[in-house]
Amino acid sequence: MTDAPLPLAPRLDLADGARIPQLGFGLYKVPATDATELALAAIDAGYRHLDTAAFYANEAEVGRAVRETDVARDDLFVTSKVWKDDNGYDATLRAFDDSMARFGLDVLDLYLIHWPVPSTDRYVDTWRALVRLQAEGRVRSVGVSNFHVHHVDRIIAETGVAPVVNQVELHPWLPQRELRADHEARGIRVEAWSPLARGRVLDDPTLALIAARHDRSPAQIVLRWHMQQGVIAIPKASSSARLRENLDVFDFELDEVDLAAIAALESGERTGRDPDLD
Repeated sequence: MTDAPLPLAPRLDLADGARIPQLGFGLYKVPATDATELALAAIDAGYRHLDTAAFYANEAEVGRAVRETDVARDDLFVTSKVWKDDNGYDATLRAFDDSMARFGLDVLDLYLIHWPVPSTDRYVDTWRALVRLQAEGRVRSVGVSNFHVHHVDRIIAETGVAPVVNQVELHPWLPQRELRADHEARGIRVEAWSPLARGRVLDDPTLALIAARHDRSPAQIVLRWHMQQGVIAIPKASSSARLRENLDVFDFELDEVDLAAIAALESGERTGRDPDLD
């Protein structure tokens, strides 16, 4: 007998009228051989948001899960990203066609520029291609990933179109306070990749104490912190048990003491690259 589905994550409004589940399943470093099974397990557990990318090499397997599940397509939210080697207007349009052929889907919910790669200076043209794809109805929402505020400033200045989402590295060590404040003022949702700092933050004794007080795991404490910050989070998991644990964060609250203790963990440490150095 399978476990009962957990309560669905709340959906947050995007500036273009779409609604995105606040907690999703991130498929970075999920091997293609495991991706369909894990995506189906995630959907069965209650996830409605799947986040992948061309670079992850598992779009076909995620698409298969979306087609095979009994959950209606309109109830699922699928994100992918154009890889930095395909930045540029025409290259992005071709890359999107290739991704959709792998997915086997008619429309994508959210398409992101994976990295700005300022050294090649093609991200504005890439953004123009995404705006076209949305206008043509091939993708419902468009956004960016790993963009600093000044990258976002530039694409808005040169196209007049703002992204609805910016997916960035974000966790208690790197809470991205200035970027979040800027984006909140502009109606851009912030989404956290590596919301658990690739698991490294979970050994922090402060989180262990908070977890013990709430009878939860450190991962659940950090994911609950993301939820209370209004951030979208897409933790990875490699087992059904961990999928369920990560989603089971909507029946408790962190108090002001907890939040202050987590705020004190800020160090600026990244687990990935600074987008300006690429």
